[in-house]
Amino acid sequence: MRQIPVDTSAAAVMVAKAPQPKVKDRRTGEIATDVETGAHLMTVDVMFSANDEVELLAVTVPEPGISGELVMGTPVALTGLIARPWENDFGNGKRHGISFRAVAVTSLAADASKSKAA
Repeated sequence: MRQIPVDTSAAAVMVAKAPQPKVKDRRTGEIATDVETGAHLMTVDVMFSANDEVELLAVTVPEPGISGELVMGTPVALTGLIARPWENDFGNGKRHGISFRAVAVTSLAADASKSKAA
């Protein structure tokens, strides 16, 4: 599967919706897990602003990769963000899109309050 690294160095990123468990099967409520580590996966909706454009992205992150309090409006850093194009053919037409995954989402709120105090 093709993976495209996403450069976040020139972007402003903040939480649009607090982390939620990523559901693998809506019928059973089964939570998705990372194939390699077995960790539960979470989805964090973020506002990604770069080059005078703003996008809302749903980013999948392993639960241990979430650090700090992530509430709406919290500035965050996305470590190891990648984009993955996907396509499904359900017989009645193809669906396609881009999914986003990060190794970690880290709150920058503590860093901002430290620099204000200095």
